[in-house]
Amino acid sequence: MQKLLVKLFIKDYQKIHDSKVRSRYGTLSGIVGIISNLILCSMKIILGILTASLSILADGINNLTDAGSSVITLIGFKLSSVPADEDHPFGHERIEYITGLIISFFILIIGFSLGKESITKLIHQDVTQNISIIVIIVMIISILIKLWQSIFYRKMAKAINSEALVASSKDSLNDCISTTAVIIGLILFKLTSWQPIDSILGIVVAIFITISGLKMVFETVNPLIGTKPSQDEIDAITKKILSHSGIIGIHDLVIHHYGNCTTFATVHAEVPSDEDIVTSHDIIDNIEREFRNELGIDLTIHMDPVDIKNPQTNELKEKILHIVKDISPDLSIHDFRVVYGETHTNLVFDVAMPIKFSCTKKELRELIISEIKKIDENYFAIIQIDQLYNRNEQ
Repeated sequence: MQKLLVKLFIKDYQKIHDSKVRSRYGTLSGIVGIISNLILCSMKIILGILTASLSILADGINNLTDAGSSVITLIGFKLSSVPADEDHPFGHERIEYITGLIISFFILIIGFSLGKESITKLIHQDVTQNISIIVIIVMIISILIKLWQSIFYRKMAKAINSEALVASSKDSLNDCISTTAVIIGLILFKLTSWQPIDSILGIVVAIFITISGLKMVFETVNPLIGTKPSQDEIDAITKKILSHSGIIGIHDLVIHHYGNCTTFATVHAEVPSDEDIVTSHDIIDNIEREFRNELGIDLTIHMDPVDIKNPQTNELKEKILHIVKDISPDLSIHDFRVVYGETHTNLVFDVAMPIKFSCTKKELRELIISEIKKIDENYFAIIQIDQLYNRNEQ
């Protein structure tokens, strides 16, 4: 069904990296959500009133809120597709993350409200529920609709890598669980006539929804704060850069995502120091252009000349690398060069240190310097300690 709807209503549906196409995916998801949730809301509110069941009524109100969430999803995708402007040079795609966050807050509100009402009803047991097999059948049908909705959202989210639709999918799955709990409560009440069962199950479902909402808040906030890119993405970028002749290594790769269609990256590329600078610069320009045209990544490359033909420099580099690796295999060095003088020799290099490490930058620098002095007292180390963002040193 999802594939059929996509093919029918989304023009150029395969161009998922196009912001306009992403917006169409979001629009279709929003419309499907609005229609299906309004149908479910109407069914459950009518049933809740007829049966005097708080849990059914709350479930119906939950679906009404879901319809509101679908409207927010629709608006969010429309706004996120707005092109970059002077005030927002990186575009507006992160609005999609905010949409997911709003949906998460809706889920929390639903959880708190259901919990409050269930506790109130547990204290004041003054309503008689009228349960019939027709009510249970209708509720089962609503579960099937919500399950389809969850699968639909999940497939749409996977197609365009959308956090907002992931949140919608989880919300729909939560609804399946909460409605299942309602049905269990109705059946148990029918069998036992024990009045508190509806309220107790309402409290259990409220706790589940609240916990789920909190998890979704953290999941949707992470991309806004900024997270580490996937290792697959790091490896793919590294491999593509190193595939070009004239590039002997890279380091300091940093990737910034401003949505699924806008990615900026910076990297230091090592080139032979004896190569003509114009030739190396042309290689760098070609790589940047290739990334922009083929992958849609705005890549900026800093060129680092490396002396690879001086045997003395290479030998010293190997010794320093051995010292650093003995301290920790997680450390690496780059931008190594040697400046010879009459009284002493300067060893200039950078050390990439993981964010979580056993000592401070100052302590690490002093430790490396002390080990270098053991090789030769006339070696003076000038060390820059960098934060290791990604494990991509090549």
